[in-house]
Amino acid sequence: MSPIKINSMKQLNKPQVIVSFPVEAFALEALREHYDVHYVPVVADRQALIDQIGDRIDAVITNGSFGWPGELMRQMPKLKIIAAFGVGYENIDAVSAKELGLAVVHGRGTNTNSVADHALALLFAIVRDIVQSEQGLRAGGWKGIRSPRPDISGRRLGIFGMGAIGRAIAKRCEAFDMQIYYHNRNKDQTSPYAYASSLLELAQQVDFLICAAPGGAATHHLVNAQVLQALGGSGYLVNVGRGSVVDTEALAQCLNNKAIAGAALDVFEGEPKMPEILQNVQNLIVTPHIAGFSPNSFAAYLKSVIDNIDACLSGKALITPIP
Repeated sequence: MSPIKINSMKQLNKPQVIVSFPVEAFALEALREHYDVHYVPVVADRQALIDQIGDRIDAVITNGSFGWPGELMRQMPKLKIIAAFGVGYENIDAVSAKELGLAVVHGRGTNTNSVADHALALLFAIVRDIVQSEQGLRAGGWKGIRSPRPDISGRRLGIFGMGAIGRAIAKRCEAFDMQIYYHNRNKDQTSPYAYASSLLELAQQVDFLICAAPGGAATHHLVNAQVLQALGGSGYLVNVGRGSVVDTEALAQCLNNKAIAGAALDVFEGEPKMPEILQNVQNLIVTPHIAGFSPNSFAAYLKSVIDNIDACLSGKALITPIP
């Protein structure tokens, strides 16, 4: 990707900003046009950096996976804002931030289309056996790898997490004449789709279950053995939300026992290392957390971070604070 130019506040004395997660070089270059950037992608190196320059930092840029802890916030007297690069913010200590009067923002809506597109790509790939068929063909197979695969059109789709991404997935699936069901903590009175009062009820009603729910304690391992068994032996799971939503051990057992037909994951517990118990599972497709990786999404991530930080440091209203 080439560097992205973003019009924003320019200052002779640039704000001091920590970038605390691994980020592409082009993104760092774009951020350095606006800020004096201190790059610390390794968690173990954070404290040493704070010991040196913590009293000078105006803002922290992180992401949902790497987050930023309260104990470091308390050592940063000038800190005003923590900005999540992307939509997720589950490992940012928002409680401590609120206690300290710090702003926390995220990139709401920045990767909606990219993630929704990837969710459907994963669904089609696992249901139609695209990856296994391609690998078998390259290995010299033909007759032995050709088998009837389920249709996509006209099936029952469940979406766990009917936020912006969930709605974008549903809209795409309408084109395939799917019956759409969903589960959130609360029913959306404006939604045209069928609401399931629990995740278990949702799994019992559908052929395909797509998880687009955020991470955090409230959703930890909600997709458990009981939910997977309710999805059933002809059901498929796709996860483009957060890896912590799915109980990895339960998923591995259900896949190996054919309690569900297959799963496709863009996110998983223990990223970036794939869980050992999933390594040799055959009816599984995994991608390396790339659903939100697109040029348009990265441009939106950068713009969101810069616009929110500049607004905060200028005393203006935040653009996309966390809920």
